[in-house]
Formats: sequence, structure tokens, C-alpha cells
Amino acid sequence: MLRSLSIENIAVIERADIDFEDGFTVLSGETGAGKSIIIDSINAILGQRVSRELIRTGASMASVMAVFDRVEPTALHLAVDLGFEVRDDTLSISRQMYPDGRNVCRINGRPAVLAMLRQLGVLLVNIHGQHDGQNLLDENLHIDYLDDFAELAPELAVFSDRYDALLQLNRNIRALSLSNAEKDRRVAQLTEEVGALEKAGVREGEYRELQALRSTLLRSQRVGQALQESMLLLSGDEDTSGALTLVSEAIRTMTQCAGLDSESPALLPAAKEIEALLGDLSANVTRELYRMEYSPQQLEDTEKRLDLITALSEKHKTEPDQLPRLLNELRSELNALQGSEDDLEELKERYATMRAEVFSRAQALTEKRREAGERLSALVCEELHQLDMPAARMAAEIESQQGPRGVRFTRKGIDTVRFLLTTNRGESLKPLNKVASGGELSRIMLALKKVLSANEPVITAIFDEIDTGVSGRAANKVGQKLYEISMGRQVLCITHLPQIACLADHHFRISKQEEAGRTYTHVEPLDERGRMDELARLTSGINITQASLDSAREMLVISAQYKKSLTKQS
Repeated sequence: MLRSLSIENIAVIERADIDFEDGFTVLSGETGAGKSIIIDSINAILGQRVSRELIRTGASMASVMAVFDRVEPTALHLAVDLGFEVRDDTLSISRQMYPDGRNVCRINGRPAVLAMLRQLGVLLVNIHGQHDGQNLLDENLHIDYLDDFAELAPELAVFSDRYDALLQLNRNIRALSLSNAEKDRRVAQLTEEVGALEKAGVREGEYRELQALRSTLLRSQRVGQALQESMLLLSGDEDTSGALTLVSEAIRTMTQCAGLDSESPALLPAAKEIEALLGDLSANVTRELYRMEYSPQQLEDTEKRLDLITALSEKHKTEPDQLPRLLNELRSELNALQGSEDDLEELKERYATMRAEVFSRAQALTEKRREAGERLSALVCEELHQLDMPAARMAAEIESQQGPRGVRFTRKGIDTVRFLLTTNRGESLKPLNKVASGGELSRIMLALKKVLSANEPVITAIFDEIDTGVSGRAANKVGQKLYEISMGRQVLCITHLPQIACLADHHFRISKQEEAGRTYTHVEPLDERGRMDELARLTSGINITQASLDSAREMLVISAQYKKSLTKQS
């Protein structure tokens, strides 16, 4: 879970240190107070893209640090695989951002790159944004939601590998079917490309390793330059006198005039003490400079290697990490081109056999999706009924994709998946974009997240104003559902609705103030009285009335009773 978050110089937050607890935590505040900055800061820790505009005006650097404890074994094992030491079940992640676009990242105190933060981030925190409901309208994503629920990742991995092999076999057949002239041209091209890739010898994962090494070497270079400049300022060189030389000259001058002024001798001990301190400092800087393991040649070699890999990936229009796989594919095609007519017939036979196998695996995926679709629809409907949508019915429509030559394959099989819904009795099922309003989309997404969360290893879920378009009784139901989710994992929720905030186990108020012409955002944990005042503000606005305070008190009492009833049931 996310235990603590420290933010410095992010937009209007000059400094904020937030400690989080288990259960359901709510963050509320006026519009523009800086609630979204909290999400931006967490996204920064997760390795996501962050605009330079977020760096506070006048600041030379912005930084975010997060500490996670009780981290799931999957994330801990990944951290170890990435080369980081792990103690107990805790991970510390920090990121410094500079106006020139540079980032300095660390995991458990050791240098890291953004890609590593992204890899770990998906296993630590799941952020559900206020626009996630709109993602439900993208029918291309429905198959991913269903596959997540059905836990088809292992089957999909095997299927995609066989599908890729089928594609490669088809490419080999097409290559052998070329005319002699075309075949000769293709052989020449492939020979050149295979030769270049073999000469480069790119290893799997090498690009990420080199990026991490370059970041480390660049930091060492900057530190080395700073130490060299410090040594020059302290000790000087042939053309410039350093501080140590200047102090020594000052002592010599004081000694010469000691006999002329009775007060002058009193200055000498202080000057000699400064000289001794500067001498020690100069020696320490020199030792630190020679201790550094930095080689300009190593940095140059690393840069050249990265440039080579980047050039190859751009030439072949593929990701750097895919170059070893590409080499194997090109070798396979080259070998096929150098085959005979007998080889062509053999390849066609293998293709027919493999296509039948791939089709069989695709059908197995289809059957599992149909079964999972029925279960998912039933569970989501059950959640929707609890979210003040009593007439809601949902179904997962699964159809085979058709192409010019019959069933069309993709890396996900042969299926298209589309969620259908009706929210009114007597109405037929229709696509979501035909029937769901904004508030209904928020609740459908929440219901889906609740069902899918049972399969997620992530123990921290963040909901960023997922209550958009919801009010009244429905808002209360959304709050109850969020609290139910928090019984199995840590939940953070940014909201402006008192019906949701009243159910929190912990509540932070985010506010902004102007001081000396600058705007500052403050994050304040609320006690029971503070919660009551904040709920009253959320209810009535700026002017808190006795009626709104009474309403806030009543909401807290009712919420406590509801939470107590759930505890008894469990």
C-alpha cells in the first residue's frame, strides 16, 4: 500500500508530506485547490509523462517521493530482477524533474530510469480517472476487460506466439513464391539486413540496460565536473589563485603588519583555522574526485552503442527490444528464400496444419470468453443494482471477425467483444454509447472495477472524481461501493460529494492560500470536527450554516452505522 507521499515544488504545492493509512481515504477541496496535483504527483512516481509546466514557477527542480509497504511479491520480485535491493516488503521510489526535461529517478536509493518506474508502477497503484467511463465507449477495449476477468493472459500468450509463427510461415511461403528476379532482390536485401543485425549483436534487454548505465554515467559526469570546479576554486591552477592560496597570502600580509598594529595578531588564529579547514576540504574534494568510478570513454562507448541500436530500430520501424526477435524472423525468411520447390510444398503443408491448430486455440478462447461473459454480466448487474440502477441488464456480445477469406485472425484470437446494456425494464440491450448517460457510465465503470479488482494483485486503488455526473441517492450508493472495495485494499478517492466523503476512514482537505503574492496549496488531515466542517462546506458551499453542520453530523452517524453493519456481516 502507499504509505507516504512527499511532494516538493509541483505547481502550487511548495511542500506537502502526506501519510496514508489502510482503508478508505478521501481527499476533498475547492475547485482549483490542487487535488489534481496529487494525482499528477503519483503519476510521476509511476513513471508517467509529466509536463514541465508542473514545476513550480521559480523552482530549479520538482521532486516526488513515495514509500510503499506490504508490497505484493510480484512487484518485489520484479524490483529484484531489475537489479534493486529489497528489504522486507517495502519500496521507496523518488523522481526529480528539471525544467530542461531531465529526470533523476531512484528505487530504494539506487538510480533507475522511467521505464523501470512504469514497470513497477502498474503493480503498485491502479488509478481510475474521471474519464475512465468514456473508455467504456471504446468497444475495442471491451475484449481486454473481458479477458482480464477471465484471466486469459497465459492462453493469450501461447496463442499470440503461435499466431506470430503462423504469420512468419506465411511470409516464408510468399517469399518462396516470388519470381526469380524478385527472389534475388529480396535475398540481397535480407542478406544485408541480417548481416548488419548480426554484426550489431543486440541482446534482449540491452537497450534498457544501456539507458540505465548512461543515466548513471551522466550523473557521475556532472558530479565529477562539480568536484573539479570546486577543486579549482579551492586550490587554483597556474593562471588562477584558489581560496587556499588567497587565505595563505592574507595570513602572510597579517603577519607582516602584526608589529605595526596591536590588534592585528588577534586575527591570525582565526585566519590559520580557516586555512586548515580549507586544506582539509581541498584534500577531501581531491580524494572524492579520484574515488569516483567515471570513465569518459565508457560514456562515449555507451552513447555510440545506444545510437547504433536506435538507428537500427528506426530503420526497421520496430522497438529496440524487438531487434533480436526481428533478426530471427529475417533469418527464417532468408533460409526459406534459399529453399527449393519441395520446400515450398512442405511449408504449405505445415501452414495448413498450423492454421488448424491456431484456429482450434482461437475457438477455445472463444468458449472461455462466452462462459466468462455470462459470469461478468451477472456480477456487474448485481453491482449496478446496488448502485441505484435496479433495472440494469448487461451482456457481452461475442462474434467472430470476418475477412475476405473467412474468419480473420488477430493476436487476440478471432473474436470481437461488445458490451450491451439496458437501464430500463422492457427495453432491449443496446451498445453502451446508445443508452448510458455520464452518471451511468461512472457507475458502470465502478461496478466493472469492483468485479475486476478480485483478480488484481494491486492493493492500492485511486479513484479520481469517478463520481462525475452522480448525485443524491446514487452518490450515496457510489460511496458505499467505494467503501466496500476498501475493505479488501487501500482506496484513495478524490471527490466533491459529501455523500462519498462521509464514508471515509481518513479525510484530507486540500486548500490554497495566497501569501506574499504567491499561491500555496496545503494538505491537511482532518479530525472529527474538521470532517464535520468539511462535509458542511461540501453540502452548502462557502457559507456553512447550522443546518449544514447538523446534516454533516447526521451523515457521519449514518455512515458509521453502515460501516459497522458491514463489519458484522464479514
